Amino acid sequence: MKASTPPDSSNERYVPGHGDPSFDVLSYDLVLDYSLESNHLAGRAVITAVARQEIERFSLDLHHLQASKVKIDASPVAKFAQRRGKLVVRPRSPLSVDQTFTVAVTYSGVPQPMPGLDGDAGWEELADGVIVASQPHGAPSWFPCNDRPDDKATYRFEVSAPTDYVVVANGSMTSRRRRAGATTWVYEEPSPMATYLATLQVGRYVSTPADDSDVPMVTIHPPDTDGRHAAAFSRQGAMMALFVDRFGPYPFDRYSAVVTADELEIPLEAQGLSIFGSTFVTDDWQVQRLIAHELAHQWFGNSLTLRYWRDIWLHEGFACYAEWLWSEESGGQSARQQAESHWGRLARAPADLVLSDPGPDLMFDDRVYKRGALTLHALRLTVGDDAFFTLLRTWSQRHRHGSVTTEMFVDLVDELCDLDAGPFFEAWLRGLKVPELPPER
Repeated sequence: MKASTPPDSSNERYVPGHGDPSFDVLSYDLVLDYSLESNHLAGRAVITAVARQEIERFSLDLHHLQASKVKIDASPVAKFAQRRGKLVVRPRSPLSVDQTFTVAVTYSGVPQPMPGLDGDAGWEELADGVIVASQPHGAPSWFPCNDRPDDKATYRFEVSAPTDYVVVANGSMTSRRRRAGATTWVYEEPSPMATYLATLQVGRYVSTPADDSDVPMVTIHPPDTDGRHAAAFSRQGAMMALFVDRFGPYPFDRYSAVVTADELEIPLEAQGLSIFGSTFVTDDWQVQRLIAHELAHQWFGNSLTLRYWRDIWLHEGFACYAEWLWSEESGGQSARQQAESHWGRLARAPADLVLSDPGPDLMFDDRVYKRGALTLHALRLTVGDDAFFTLLRTWSQRHRHGSVTTEMFVDLVDELCDLDAGPFFEAWLRGLKVPELPPER
């Protein structure tokens, strides 16, 4: 049984109104039937959870979709109601502390992206298909959930869609069965996953497997006669080998890159896969660095997931630094050159960002990415390569599939490195001015 997370107000500041701390989810079993013509979704979610306190009522996050039935342990509940993105449920009798219970929700409607302080996220209808990119608050746009980043659970997806479309979800495909006009795809994700990392992709796709990786890897893309999709993603095997060496074993069973026919402004990772638009089918460095960035998130952001949104640098700073490592490995600029270039830009930028708590308006500001990467490079220069990469491998392995905080990372630096971590991180994480980079060792 997983340990509960102490209440913290920072998640409410970043993603207001999401999540219920009174219970933790152990597993989601989602059965979905999707009609592309009408963009209509009919679903049944079976959620197994454990109460963390005595519960007289609790809430699930669900946006724009209507629940028609709610049961607890196979019996109808006393009452349920929906308002302002919440499905509020009152059991027939209170749930006791540490009681395991099952909630079954039948729901349907036309899914819409969910608004948040940083914009819309979640379900997005394409010209000919669907993508789901939920970071940080979009999961309720397609299934009822306890939308907290620390509340990680296992998942099963059973999705029916028209037969001439391919369905992709997290985890491994365990079955596929065809019936009149539709195909049902079943995926299972046994590794604990945060709600915002759950994803569904529907499109007219074919698959190109990688043949140069010990980890099963595949690019899923529209039919392609000139091989450009495969060419653009052809170096993922080398990226995977580098990151396994630097960060430790790949934390999941497989990795997929899904490329839509539509143009997308930015790529985004989900657990075990990443999503790219047609604009990212080139071998230019600006695209290749993003392919490396999203792959690195499988360690930092997916396996290790922040407990509080204020610690977003633990995702984006680490993935940005992976870009610099790949640049160095692939014959581009060294990590030192990348760091010096970006240090100069940050030094000229407004000094109004606190890396350890940037606030909802700045949580995806490019300065979080670059200053986070600079913090890691400064740490590498301070402790040396051997200690630095031992630290990263220990960090990723000790907290594999867990929830992490900045304080936990600082404690590990204190434990493993010959460094007084307090003053170092006070300057880099909490100071407004960008500190000077240490000299090259």
